[in-house]
Amino acid sequence: MVHTMEGLSLKSPLRSFNVLVFLLLMHFYEAQSQAMAPSQAVVSMLGGDAVLPCRLEAGLDAAQLTVEWGRPDLEPRFVYIWHNGKELTNNQNAAFKGRVSMSTDELKQGNASLKLTQLKTSDNGRYRCYIPKQEKEYFMELLVGSVSSPGISLAGLGRTSSSVVLQCESAGWYPEPEVLWLDAEGNLLSAGPTETVRGPDDLYSVSSRVTVEKKHGNKFTCRVQQNNINQTRDTWIHVPDDFFKVSSSCAASVAFSVIFGIMLVLAAAFFIWKWKQNKIQMKRLQHPHEERQKLMTEINKIEDLDKKKAKLDEEFLKNEEEQNNVIQTIEALQKIAGELKTQKEKLDSQSQEADKKSEEQEKKMKSLDEEVMKKEGDQTANRAQGYIRLKDIMTEVKWNLEDRKKDHQQLNITTESIMKAVYNEVNKQKEKKQKLEISKEQMKQQIEEMENHKKVLQSKLQSDK
Repeated sequence: MVHTMEGLSLKSPLRSFNVLVFLLLMHFYEAQSQAMAPSQAVVSMLGGDAVLPCRLEAGLDAAQLTVEWGRPDLEPRFVYIWHNGKELTNNQNAAFKGRVSMSTDELKQGNASLKLTQLKTSDNGRYRCYIPKQEKEYFMELLVGSVSSPGISLAGLGRTSSSVVLQCESAGWYPEPEVLWLDAEGNLLSAGPTETVRGPDDLYSVSSRVTVEKKHGNKFTCRVQQNNINQTRDTWIHVPDDFFKVSSSCAASVAFSVIFGIMLVLAAAFFIWKWKQNKIQMKRLQHPHEERQKLMTEINKIEDLDKKKAKLDEEFLKNEEEQNNVIQTIEALQKIAGELKTQKEKLDSQSQEADKKSEEQEKKMKSLDEEVMKKEGDQTANRAQGYIRLKDIMTEVKWNLEDRKKDHQQLNITTESIMKAVYNEVNKQKEKKQKLEISKEQMKQQIEEMENHKKVLQSKLQSDK
Protein backbone atom coordinates (compact mmCIF):
# COMPACT_ATOMS: atom_id res chain seq x y z
CA MET A 1 0.00 0.00 0.00
CA VAL A 2 1.41 3.38 -1.02
CA HIS A 3 0.38 6.42 0.98
CA THR A 4 0.49 9.80 -0.70
CA MET A 5 0.06 13.23 0.90
CA GLU A 6 -0.55 15.31 -2.21
CA GLY A 7 -2.12 18.67 -1.60
CA LEU A 8 -0.42 19.33 1.75
CA SER A 9 1.31 22.69 1.72
CA LEU A 10 4.86 22.23 3.01
CA LYS A 11 5.64 25.75 4.18
CA SER A 12 8.77 24.91 6.07
CA PRO A 13 11.60 22.38 6.11
CA LEU A 14 10.48 21.24 9.54
CA ARG A 15 6.99 20.43 8.29
CA SER A 16 8.48 18.56 5.31
CA PHE A 17 10.52 16.49 7.74
CA ASN A 18 7.42 15.68 9.82
CA VAL A 19 5.53 14.56 6.73
CA LEU A 20 8.45 12.34 5.66
CA VAL A 21 8.53 10.74 9.10
CA PHE A 22 4.75 10.19 8.91
CA LEU A 23 5.04 8.44 5.53
CA LEU A 24 7.87 6.20 6.74
CA LEU A 25 5.84 5.23 9.80
CA MET A 26 2.82 4.45 7.60
CA HIS A 27 4.90 2.11 5.42
CA PHE A 28 6.40 0.50 8.49
CA TYR A 29 3.04 -0.12 10.13
CA GLU A 30 1.59 -1.42 6.93
CA ALA A 31 4.44 -3.85 6.42
CA GLN A 32 3.87 -5.13 9.95
CA SER A 33 0.04 -5.25 9.68
CA GLN A 34 -1.84 -8.49 9.68
CA ALA A 35 -5.29 -9.41 8.39
CA MET A 36 -7.94 -10.14 10.96
CA ALA A 37 -11.03 -12.35 10.60
CA PRO A 38 -12.56 -12.98 7.15
CA SER A 39 -14.58 -10.11 5.74
CA GLN A 40 -18.12 -9.69 7.02
CA ALA A 41 -21.12 -8.52 5.00
CA VAL A 42 -23.37 -5.50 5.50
CA VAL A 43 -26.59 -5.42 3.47
CA SER A 44 -28.39 -2.11 2.82
CA MET A 45 -30.92 -0.79 0.33
CA LEU A 46 -30.33 1.57 -2.57
CA GLY A 47 -30.64 5.24 -1.53
CA GLY A 48 -30.36 4.43 2.16
CA ASP A 49 -27.50 4.49 4.68
CA ALA A 50 -25.00 1.86 5.77
CA VAL A 51 -22.57 1.61 8.69
CA LEU A 52 -19.36 -0.40 8.15
CA PRO A 53 -18.15 -1.50 11.62
CA CYS A 54 -14.53 -1.14 12.68
CA ARG A 55 -13.71 -1.21 16.42
CA LEU A 56 -10.30 -0.74 18.00
CA GLU A 57 -8.92 -2.55 20.99
CA ALA A 58 -10.79 -1.84 24.20
CA GLY A 59 -9.97 1.51 25.80
CA LEU A 60 -8.03 2.88 22.84
CA ASP A 61 -8.95 6.47 21.89
CA ALA A 62 -8.82 6.83 18.09
CA ALA A 63 -9.66 10.54 17.91
CA GLN A 64 -5.98 11.50 17.63
CA LEU A 65 -4.90 8.46 15.61
CA THR A 66 -4.89 7.69 11.90
CA VAL A 67 -7.83 5.68 10.53
CA GLU A 68 -7.91 4.86 6.88
CA TRP A 69 -10.91 3.46 4.98
CA GLY A 70 -10.34 2.30 1.40
CA ARG A 71 -11.37 0.00 -1.44
CA PRO A 72 -8.55 -1.80 -3.28
CA ASP A 73 -10.49 -1.90 -6.57
CA LEU A 74 -10.79 1.90 -6.85
CA GLU A 75 -8.39 4.57 -8.05
CA PRO A 76 -7.77 6.47 -5.91
CA ARG A 77 -8.60 3.80 -3.35
CA PHE A 78 -9.14 6.10 -0.35
CA VAL A 79 -12.77 6.34 0.78
CA TYR A 80 -12.11 8.25 4.02
CA ILE A 81 -9.00 9.25 6.01
CA TRP A 82 -8.97 10.50 9.63
CA HIS A 83 -5.64 11.88 10.83
CA ASN A 84 -4.78 13.65 14.09
CA GLY A 85 -8.28 14.86 14.90
CA LYS A 86 -9.49 15.83 11.42
CA GLU A 87 -10.39 14.31 8.10
CA LEU A 88 -8.17 14.52 5.00
CA THR A 89 -9.93 14.93 1.65
CA ASN A 90 -7.01 15.56 -0.73
CA ASN A 91 -6.72 11.96 -1.94
CA GLN A 92 -10.31 10.94 -1.34
CA ASN A 93 -12.15 9.21 -4.19
CA ALA A 94 -14.58 11.72 -5.74
CA ALA A 95 -17.45 9.20 -5.68
CA PHE A 96 -17.57 9.35 -1.86
CA LYS A 97 -17.15 13.04 -1.20
CA GLY A 98 -19.95 14.36 1.00
CA ARG A 99 -21.35 10.85 1.60
CA VAL A 100 -19.02 9.37 4.24
CA SER A 101 -18.35 10.33 7.85
CA MET A 102 -17.17 9.14 11.26
CA SER A 103 -18.28 10.35 14.68
CA THR A 104 -15.69 12.13 16.83
CA ASP A 105 -17.43 11.00 20.01
CA GLU A 106 -17.45 7.39 18.83
CA LEU A 107 -13.79 7.60 17.87
CA LYS A 108 -12.96 8.58 21.46
CA GLN A 109 -14.66 5.35 22.54
CA GLY A 110 -12.59 3.30 20.11
CA ASN A 111 -15.33 3.01 17.45
CA ALA A 112 -13.97 3.79 13.95
CA SER A 113 -17.08 2.67 12.05
CA LEU A 114 -17.74 4.43 8.73
CA LYS A 115 -21.18 5.72 7.75
CA LEU A 116 -22.14 5.87 4.05
CA THR A 117 -25.24 7.77 2.91
CA GLN A 118 -27.27 7.91 -0.32
CA LEU A 119 -26.10 4.43 -1.32
CA LYS A 120 -25.54 3.59 -4.99
CA THR A 121 -25.07 0.29 -6.80
CA SER A 122 -21.46 1.31 -7.44
CA ASP A 123 -20.88 1.26 -3.65
CA ASN A 124 -20.93 -2.55 -3.72
CA GLY A 125 -17.51 -3.93 -2.83
CA ARG A 126 -14.93 -4.93 -0.23
CA TYR A 127 -13.86 -2.16 2.16
CA ARG A 128 -10.70 -2.06 4.28
CA CYS A 129 -10.34 -0.33 7.65
CA TYR A 130 -6.64 0.17 8.41
CA ILE A 131 -5.31 1.48 11.75
CA PRO A 132 -1.50 1.85 11.83
CA LYS A 133 -1.43 2.17 15.64
CA GLN A 134 -2.78 -1.35 16.04
CA GLU A 135 -0.87 -2.75 13.05
CA LYS A 136 -4.10 -4.46 11.96
CA GLU A 137 -6.66 -4.21 9.19
CA TYR A 138 -10.34 -5.09 9.08
CA PHE A 139 -12.32 -6.03 5.96
CA MET A 140 -16.02 -5.51 5.38
CA GLU A 141 -18.19 -6.49 2.38
CA LEU A 142 -21.00 -4.06 1.45
CA LEU A 143 -23.99 -5.31 -0.53
CA VAL A 144 -26.32 -2.60 -1.84
CA GLY A 145 -29.66 -3.98 -3.00
CA SER A 146 -32.83 -2.70 -4.62
CA VAL A 147 -36.26 -4.38 -4.73
CA SER A 148 -39.77 -3.76 -6.03
CA SER A 149 -43.10 -5.57 -5.95
CA PRO A 150 -44.04 -7.60 -9.05
CA GLY A 151 -47.26 -7.27 -11.03
CA ILE A 152 -49.30 -10.04 -12.67
CA SER A 153 -51.52 -9.75 -15.75
CA LEU A 154 -53.42 -12.10 -18.06
CA ALA A 155 -51.23 -12.48 -21.17
CA GLY A 156 -53.58 -14.68 -23.23
CA LEU A 157 -55.08 -18.14 -23.63
CA GLY A 158 -53.14 -21.41 -23.54
CA ARG A 159 -52.99 -24.05 -26.24
CA THR A 160 -55.66 -26.10 -24.45
CA SER A 161 -59.23 -25.02 -23.79
CA SER A 162 -58.69 -25.12 -20.02
CA SER A 163 -55.53 -23.05 -19.62
CA VAL A 164 -54.51 -19.39 -19.55
CA VAL A 165 -51.15 -17.59 -19.79
CA LEU A 166 -50.09 -15.31 -16.92
CA GLN A 167 -47.28 -12.75 -17.10
CA CYS A 168 -45.29 -11.37 -14.16
CA GLU A 169 -43.13 -8.24 -14.41
CA SER A 170 -40.94 -6.46 -11.88
CA ALA A 171 -38.44 -3.61 -12.34
CA GLY A 172 -35.81 -1.93 -10.16
CA TRP A 173 -33.91 -4.93 -8.73
CA TYR A 174 -30.27 -5.24 -7.77
CA PRO A 175 -28.49 -7.63 -7.89
CA GLU A 176 -30.21 -9.67 -10.60
CA PRO A 177 -33.15 -11.61 -9.07
CA GLU A 178 -34.85 -14.87 -10.02
CA VAL A 179 -38.56 -15.41 -10.71
CA LEU A 180 -40.62 -18.35 -9.41
CA TRP A 181 -44.28 -19.34 -9.95
CA LEU A 182 -46.27 -21.12 -7.22
CA ASP A 183 -49.75 -22.63 -7.12
CA ALA A 184 -52.26 -22.32 -4.25
CA GLU A 185 -50.51 -25.11 -2.30
CA GLY A 186 -47.07 -23.50 -2.67
CA ASN A 187 -45.81 -25.95 -5.29
CA LEU A 188 -43.43 -24.70 -7.99
CA LEU A 189 -44.88 -24.35 -11.48
CA SER A 190 -42.98 -24.97 -14.68
CA ALA A 191 -42.58 -21.60 -16.42
CA GLY A 192 -40.80 -20.28 -19.48
CA PRO A 193 -37.34 -18.69 -19.34
CA THR A 194 -37.07 -15.41 -17.44
CA GLU A 195 -36.37 -12.35 -19.59
CA THR A 196 -33.90 -10.00 -17.90
CA VAL A 197 -33.00 -6.45 -18.95
CA ARG A 198 -30.38 -4.26 -17.26
CA GLY A 199 -31.08 -0.55 -17.51
CA PRO A 200 -28.67 2.37 -17.70
CA ASP A 201 -29.05 2.79 -13.91
CA ASP A 202 -27.67 -0.79 -13.45
CA LEU A 203 -31.07 -1.96 -12.11
CA TYR A 204 -32.62 -5.16 -13.45
CA SER A 205 -36.11 -5.66 -14.89
CA VAL A 206 -37.43 -9.22 -15.11
CA SER A 207 -40.40 -10.76 -16.90
CA SER A 208 -41.73 -14.32 -16.83
CA ARG A 209 -44.71 -16.18 -18.33
CA VAL A 210 -46.42 -19.35 -17.18
CA THR A 211 -49.31 -21.40 -18.59
CA VAL A 212 -51.67 -22.59 -15.82
CA GLU A 213 -54.49 -25.11 -15.74
CA LYS A 214 -57.62 -24.88 -13.60
CA LYS A 215 -56.74 -25.91 -10.04
CA HIS A 216 -58.34 -25.85 -6.61
CA GLY A 217 -58.59 -22.22 -5.60
CA ASN A 218 -57.25 -20.89 -8.94
CA LYS A 219 -54.71 -18.85 -6.93
CA PHE A 220 -51.26 -18.38 -8.45
CA THR A 221 -48.27 -16.53 -6.97
CA CYS A 222 -45.34 -14.82 -8.67
CA ARG A 223 -42.27 -14.67 -6.43
CA VAL A 224 -39.25 -12.48 -7.21
CA GLN A 225 -36.30 -13.08 -4.90
CA GLN A 226 -32.63 -12.19 -4.46
CA ASN A 227 -30.83 -14.53 -2.07
CA ASN A 228 -27.65 -12.46 -1.69
CA ILE A 229 -29.55 -9.60 -0.04
CA ASN A 230 -32.21 -11.93 1.42
CA GLN A 231 -35.12 -10.10 -0.23
CA THR A 232 -38.35 -11.63 -1.55
CA ARG A 233 -41.48 -10.03 -2.99
CA ASP A 234 -44.71 -11.97 -3.71
CA THR A 235 -47.82 -11.06 -5.69
CA TRP A 236 -50.75 -13.40 -6.24
CA ILE A 237 -53.72 -13.46 -8.60
CA HIS A 238 -57.04 -15.30 -8.50
CA VAL A 239 -58.27 -16.42 -11.93
CA PRO A 240 -62.09 -16.88 -12.08
CA ASP A 241 -63.39 -20.29 -13.22
CA ASP A 242 -65.03 -18.67 -16.24
CA PHE A 243 -61.62 -17.88 -17.73
CA PHE A 244 -60.94 -21.63 -18.03
CA LYS A 245 -64.27 -22.36 -19.72
CA VAL A 246 -63.50 -20.43 -22.87
CA SER A 247 -63.17 -22.85 -25.80
CA SER A 248 -60.19 -22.35 -28.06
CA SER A 249 -61.08 -20.69 -31.35
CA CYS A 250 -60.14 -22.15 -34.71
CA ALA A 251 -58.73 -18.71 -35.55
CA ALA A 252 -55.52 -19.61 -33.73
CA SER A 253 -55.01 -22.68 -35.92
CA VAL A 254 -55.78 -20.71 -39.06
CA ALA A 255 -53.40 -17.92 -38.03
CA PHE A 256 -50.66 -20.45 -37.33
CA SER A 257 -51.15 -22.06 -40.73
CA VAL A 258 -51.04 -18.68 -42.49
CA ILE A 259 -47.91 -17.64 -40.60
CA PHE A 260 -46.22 -20.96 -41.38
CA GLY A 261 -47.08 -20.56 -45.06
CA ILE A 262 -45.70 -17.03 -45.15
CA MET A 263 -42.49 -18.18 -43.51
CA LEU A 264 -42.09 -20.95 -46.11
CA VAL A 265 -42.60 -18.44 -48.93
CA LEU A 266 -40.08 -16.05 -47.39
CA ALA A 267 -37.56 -18.87 -46.93
CA ALA A 268 -37.98 -20.00 -50.56
CA ALA A 269 -37.64 -16.43 -51.81
CA PHE A 270 -34.51 -15.95 -49.73
CA PHE A 271 -32.83 -19.10 -51.12
CA ILE A 272 -33.72 -18.16 -54.72
CA TRP A 273 -32.35 -14.67 -54.22
CA LYS A 274 -29.18 -16.10 -52.62
CA TRP A 275 -28.67 -18.42 -55.57
CA LYS A 276 -29.00 -15.50 -58.03
CA GLN A 277 -26.59 -13.42 -55.99
CA ASN A 278 -24.01 -16.19 -56.06
CA LYS A 279 -24.41 -16.43 -59.83
CA ILE A 280 -23.94 -12.67 -60.21
CA GLN A 281 -20.86 -12.76 -58.03
CA MET A 282 -19.31 -15.47 -60.24
CA LYS A 283 -19.84 -13.27 -63.29
CA ARG A 284 -18.37 -10.25 -61.55
CA LEU A 285 -15.14 -12.15 -60.96
CA GLN A 286 -14.33 -11.71 -64.67
CA HIS A 287 -14.53 -7.90 -64.45
CA PRO A 288 -11.67 -5.61 -63.51
CA HIS A 289 -10.78 -5.45 -59.86
CA GLU A 290 -12.24 -1.93 -59.29
CA GLU A 291 -15.58 -2.81 -60.90
CA ARG A 292 -15.78 -6.09 -59.01
CA GLN A 293 -15.09 -4.34 -55.72
CA LYS A 294 -17.81 -1.78 -56.40
CA LEU A 295 -20.38 -4.44 -57.25
CA MET A 296 -19.46 -6.48 -54.17
CA THR A 297 -20.10 -3.42 -52.02
CA GLU A 298 -23.57 -2.99 -53.52
CA ILE A 299 -24.32 -6.68 -53.07
CA ASN A 300 -23.27 -6.54 -49.43
CA LYS A 301 -25.62 -3.62 -48.92
CA ILE A 302 -28.51 -5.63 -50.37
CA GLU A 303 -27.63 -8.62 -48.17
CA ASP A 304 -27.62 -6.42 -45.08
CA LEU A 305 -31.01 -5.02 -46.07
CA ASP A 306 -32.40 -8.51 -46.55
CA LYS A 307 -31.16 -9.59 -43.13
CA LYS A 308 -32.75 -6.57 -41.51
CA LYS A 309 -35.95 -7.12 -43.47
CA ALA A 310 -36.05 -10.80 -42.48
CA LYS A 311 -35.72 -9.79 -38.84
CA LEU A 312 -38.48 -7.19 -39.23
CA ASP A 313 -40.69 -9.76 -40.99
CA GLU A 314 -40.21 -12.12 -38.07
CA GLU A 315 -41.12 -9.41 -35.58
CA PHE A 316 -44.09 -8.48 -37.76
CA LEU A 317 -45.38 -12.07 -37.67
CA LYS A 318 -44.93 -12.23 -33.90
CA ASN A 319 -46.87 -8.97 -33.64
CA GLU A 320 -49.75 -10.41 -35.68
CA GLU A 321 -49.77 -13.60 -33.61
CA GLU A 322 -49.90 -11.60 -30.39
CA GLN A 323 -52.73 -9.48 -31.83
CA ASN A 324 -54.68 -12.68 -32.57
CA ASN A 325 -54.19 -13.76 -28.96
CA VAL A 326 -55.46 -10.39 -27.75
CA ILE A 327 -58.54 -10.64 -30.03
CA GLN A 328 -59.26 -14.14 -28.68
CA THR A 329 -59.00 -12.87 -25.13
CA ILE A 330 -61.39 -10.00 -25.86
CA GLU A 331 -63.87 -12.45 -27.44
CA ALA A 332 -63.62 -14.66 -24.36
CA LEU A 333 -64.28 -11.68 -22.11
CA GLN A 334 -67.28 -10.69 -24.23
CA LYS A 335 -68.63 -14.21 -23.83
CA ILE A 336 -68.27 -13.89 -20.05
CA ALA A 337 -70.07 -10.54 -20.24
CA GLY A 338 -72.96 -12.30 -22.02
CA GLU A 339 -73.12 -14.90 -19.25
CA LEU A 340 -73.23 -12.10 -16.69
CA LYS A 341 -76.17 -10.55 -18.53
CA THR A 342 -78.00 -13.89 -18.48
CA GLN A 343 -77.30 -14.26 -14.78
CA LYS A 344 -78.66 -10.77 -14.11
CA GLU A 345 -81.85 -11.63 -16.01
CA LYS A 346 -82.14 -14.74 -13.84
CA LEU A 347 -81.85 -12.61 -10.71
CA ASP A 348 -84.58 -10.28 -11.97
CA SER A 349 -86.83 -13.25 -12.74
CA GLN A 350 -86.31 -14.68 -9.25
CA SER A 351 -87.11 -11.31 -7.69
CA GLN A 352 -90.40 -11.16 -9.62
CA GLU A 353 -91.20 -14.71 -8.54
CA ALA A 354 -90.56 -13.78 -4.90
CA ASP A 355 -92.93 -10.81 -5.20
CA LYS A 356 -95.56 -13.10 -6.69
CA LYS A 357 -95.17 -15.55 -3.77
CA SER A 358 -95.59 -12.72 -1.29
CA GLU A 359 -98.89 -11.68 -2.93
CA GLU A 360 -100.16 -15.27 -2.80
CA GLN A 361 -99.33 -15.56 0.90
CA GLU A 362 -101.10 -12.30 1.60
CA LYS A 363 -104.23 -13.63 -0.14
CA LYS A 364 -104.05 -16.81 1.94
CA MET A 365 -103.90 -14.76 5.15
CA LYS A 366 -106.98 -12.71 4.17
CA SER A 367 -108.90 -15.86 3.22
CA LEU A 368 -108.03 -17.45 6.55
CA ASP A 369 -109.25 -14.41 8.47
CA GLU A 370 -112.61 -14.48 6.62
CA GLU A 371 -112.97 -18.21 7.27
CA VAL A 372 -112.46 -17.74 11.01
CA MET A 373 -115.04 -14.94 11.23
CA LYS A 374 -117.73 -16.93 9.37
CA LYS A 375 -117.22 -20.15 11.26
CA GLU A 376 -119.92 -21.02 13.83
CA GLY A 377 -119.19 -21.93 17.42
CA ASP A 378 -116.82 -20.46 19.91
CA GLN A 379 -115.31 -17.43 18.10
CA THR A 380 -112.37 -17.22 20.52
CA ALA A 381 -111.34 -20.84 19.96
CA ASN A 382 -111.86 -20.51 16.23
CA ARG A 383 -109.75 -17.33 16.10
CA ALA A 384 -106.99 -18.99 18.16
CA GLN A 385 -106.83 -21.90 15.75
CA GLY A 386 -106.74 -19.40 12.88
CA TYR A 387 -103.82 -17.57 14.45
CA ILE A 388 -101.90 -20.79 14.84
CA ARG A 389 -102.37 -21.57 11.15
CA LEU A 390 -101.51 -17.96 10.31
CA LYS A 391 -98.25 -18.23 12.31
CA ASP A 392 -97.27 -21.39 10.45
CA ILE A 393 -97.88 -19.64 7.11
CA MET A 394 -95.90 -16.56 8.15
CA THR A 395 -93.00 -18.75 9.37
CA GLU A 396 -92.95 -20.60 6.09
CA VAL A 397 -93.00 -17.30 4.17
CA LYS A 398 -90.17 -15.91 6.29
CA TRP A 399 -87.97 -18.94 5.69
CA ASN A 400 -88.63 -18.85 1.96
CA LEU A 401 -87.82 -15.15 1.75
CA GLU A 402 -84.62 -15.59 3.84
CA ASP A 403 -83.44 -18.41 1.58
CA ARG A 404 -84.10 -16.34 -1.53
CA LYS A 405 -82.37 -13.33 0.01
CA LYS A 406 -79.23 -15.40 0.67
CA ASP A 407 -79.30 -16.78 -2.88
CA HIS A 408 -79.65 -13.28 -4.32
CA GLN A 409 -76.80 -11.93 -2.18
CA GLN A 410 -74.47 -14.75 -3.23
CA LEU A 411 -75.37 -14.32 -6.89
CA ASN A 412 -74.81 -10.56 -6.65
CA ILE A 413 -71.37 -11.03 -5.03
CA THR A 414 -70.34 -13.54 -7.70
CA THR A 415 -71.63 -11.31 -10.47
CA GLU A 416 -69.82 -8.22 -9.17
CA SER A 417 -66.56 -10.15 -8.78
CA ILE A 418 -66.67 -11.52 -12.31
CA MET A 419 -67.73 -8.17 -13.77
CA LYS A 420 -64.81 -6.42 -12.06
CA ALA A 421 -62.34 -8.98 -13.41
CA VAL A 422 -63.82 -8.73 -16.90
CA TYR A 423 -63.77 -4.93 -17.02
CA ASN A 424 -60.19 -4.71 -15.76
CA GLU A 425 -58.97 -7.31 -18.23
CA VAL A 426 -60.85 -5.75 -21.16
CA ASN A 427 -59.15 -2.40 -20.47
CA LYS A 428 -55.72 -4.03 -20.28
CA GLN A 429 -56.26 -5.98 -23.48
CA LYS A 430 -57.50 -2.89 -25.34
CA GLU A 431 -54.40 -0.93 -24.30
CA LYS A 432 -52.19 -3.82 -25.34
CA LYS A 433 -53.97 -4.12 -28.67
CA GLN A 434 -53.51 -0.39 -29.33
CA LYS A 435 -49.77 -0.62 -28.62
CA LEU A 436 -49.46 -3.66 -30.90
CA GLU A 437 -51.25 -1.85 -33.72
CA ILE A 438 -48.91 1.15 -33.42
CA SER A 439 -45.86 -1.13 -33.39
CA LYS A 440 -47.22 -3.05 -36.37
CA GLU A 441 -47.65 0.14 -38.42
CA GLN A 442 -44.11 1.25 -37.59
CA MET A 443 -42.65 -2.10 -38.66
CA LYS A 444 -44.74 -2.04 -41.83
CA GLN A 445 -43.37 1.39 -42.72
CA GLN A 446 -39.79 0.22 -42.09
CA ILE A 447 -40.30 -2.84 -44.30
CA GLU A 448 -41.62 -0.65 -47.13
CA GLU A 449 -38.64 1.69 -46.82
CA MET A 450 -36.24 -1.26 -46.99
CA GLU A 451 -38.03 -2.65 -50.04
CA ASN A 452 -37.73 0.70 -51.83
CA HIS A 453 -34.06 0.97 -50.94
CA LYS A 454 -33.46 -2.56 -52.13
CA LYS A 455 -35.13 -1.80 -55.48
CA VAL A 456 -32.87 1.23 -55.96
CA LEU A 457 -29.76 -0.88 -55.29
CA GLN A 458 -30.92 -3.68 -57.59
CA SER A 459 -31.65 -1.18 -60.34
CA LYS A 460 -28.16 0.20 -59.93
CA LEU A 461 -26.69 -3.29 -60.19
CA GLN A 462 -28.65 -3.95 -63.39
CA SER A 463 -27.38 -0.74 -64.95
CA ASP A 464 -23.80 -1.68 -64.13
CA LYS A 465 -23.96 -5.00 -65.97
